[in-house]
Amino acid sequence: MIEIEKKYRLTKEQRDAVEQRLGEVGATVVRGEEFEENTIYSGPSLRRETSVLRLRRVGGRAVLTFKERYPSAEAIKHQREEETEVADADAMHAILEALGFTPALVYEKRRQTWLVGRAEVVIDELSFGLFMEIEGEEEEIKAAERELGIDGFPAEHSTYPELAATHGRRVGEMIEARL
Repeated sequence: MIEIEKKYRLTKEQRDAVEQRLGEVGATVVRGEEFEENTIYSGPSLRRETSVLRLRRVGGRAVLTFKERYPSAEAIKHQREEETEVADADAMHAILEALGFTPALVYEKRRQTWLVGRAEVVIDELSFGLFMEIEGEEEEIKAAERELGIDGFPAEHSTYPELAATHGRRVGEMIEARL
């Protein structure tokens, strides 16, 4: 599956304005605020520059995801994304370690999710800032930008793991960016 998304760094004022605009345009709330813990694994078969293996814990659920970003200087990013829900996050962690993958990075966030047209809009709060992502086909992303009045917002090109590595703190062999 190919994930197509655009990310923006927000100020508190921009986040408040976007949330107000979401209400004004009749965006559908998909999920209210959820807390996530994301563990990024390293291992010999992963290319650190372009691929990520992540175990996300949110509520009582866990999702294992592999992402491989396609090189591009464009603001709208395309990447391969394979993911599956797992019944037992602790067992999945043990399996990954048994296969030679080790936790390299942990970051936490609070996320809210809406639909604007056919695009998914999320607002994330992390220890290193506020962000918004719009996911969908390129035209759906552009339509959501117009609908929300954010055409001029600059794109954030770094991934959350890259930002967490920059802004987190080392704890033993791992970097943590916790709320």
